Amino acid sequence: MRPRTLDELVGQEQLRAPGSPLRRLVEGDQSMSLLLWGPPGTGKTTIASILSHQTGRRFVEVSAVSAGVKEVRAAIDAARSELVRGGEETVLFVDEVHRFSKAQQDALLPGVENRWVTLVAATTENPFFSVISPLLSRSLLLRLESLGDDDVRGVMTAALADPERGLGGRVAVDDDALDHLVRLAGGDARRSLTYLEAAAGAATARGSDRVDLETAETAVDRAAVRYDRQGDQHYDVTSAFIKSIRGSDADAAMHYLARMIEAGEDPRFIARRLVILASEDVGLADPTALPTAVAAAQAVQLIGMPEAGLNLAHAVIALAVAPKSNAVTTALGAASADVRAGKVGPVPAHLRDAHYAGSKKLGHGSSYSYSHDAPYGIAEQQYAPDVVADAAYYRPKEIGAEAAIKERWERVRRIIRGR
Repeated sequence: MRPRTLDELVGQEQLRAPGSPLRRLVEGDQSMSLLLWGPPGTGKTTIASILSHQTGRRFVEVSAVSAGVKEVRAAIDAARSELVRGGEETVLFVDEVHRFSKAQQDALLPGVENRWVTLVAATTENPFFSVISPLLSRSLLLRLESLGDDDVRGVMTAALADPERGLGGRVAVDDDALDHLVRLAGGDARRSLTYLEAAAGAATARGSDRVDLETAETAVDRAAVRYDRQGDQHYDVTSAFIKSIRGSDADAAMHYLARMIEAGEDPRFIARRLVILASEDVGLADPTALPTAVAAAQAVQLIGMPEAGLNLAHAVIALAVAPKSNAVTTALGAASADVRAGKVGPVPAHLRDAHYAGSKKLGHGSSYSYSHDAPYGIAEQQYAPDVVADAAYYRPKEIGAEAAIKERWERVRRIIRGR
């Protein structure tokens, strides 16, 4: 069921749009090397195949898992010889290029530099970390996104009906069974077809021409998780997930995390919620909470699922067992409320910019006290506008690391305000 033309490619609208680099490359028959970055099953190998077939080039595939420098050089030499004989140009597809060592990636450079091959390299990892700069600068980087549910459903629907390469209508799939397979695919078209083929085979083995939910569950050995990413279950499970972490119940939080992962929730959504929670509900009670959540979000982008599930679990447990404080949240809320109420007086003259000509004549910065010259590095000085000079927005709690911050902040605030 691999698409044979660019128009058959599912998803990736940004790459298939008129005038896009990929369309110009395919339809204009230009020679340009591509670096395709995206999750598994989003069409990287397909794009390389389309580029070869629609432009009439030879297609040579090299796997970074099994090939070495010798194989890479041999492929490039063969492409060069073909060009010298006046033959076809060659598309050299390198799958999982991030697995290549620096020396192996260096071996690709002559073929790319001299246009002996049109290199199409695919990677599931961030190429700015895994691909050498000379190769990156000589290639057009195209970012592929995970397929949406409708895209994956379209792939399987086409496979059910296609008489030549698919199931040709010999098997029908119930709506709830198809929804289950779509969720399990997680935006991976290749995985969705594997699951569909397994489910169709299970139905046939039972002497049936219909795949129901029970057959689909048995075929892929995964129970259906009731979870609609656009409906109530999405919001209910997400709400319970956040409240479990806020309530410090690591076990409950892990249960809801597992439900979201097993149902195919976007891991980037989960990571974003954790980053928000780290400041909203933990704050300075544990200063490591935010870096932990941000690191998990970066790991999701860098590694991808399913391995990044471990990083999400790491962050969930760390945030759940961390001491909790919403002092950061209430501080921002209180300050914002005053600003919305119109309490936005002029900046005190001694704090205003004093670097431009004439500023000193206006009294800017003339009475400013440089903090580093004061005892303890803290000077008695008014920083806020008069209208909120006595405001106390940040009220730390005596919980976790924030207890020490509370003690210090109260001393600092007394010094600053001359008390």
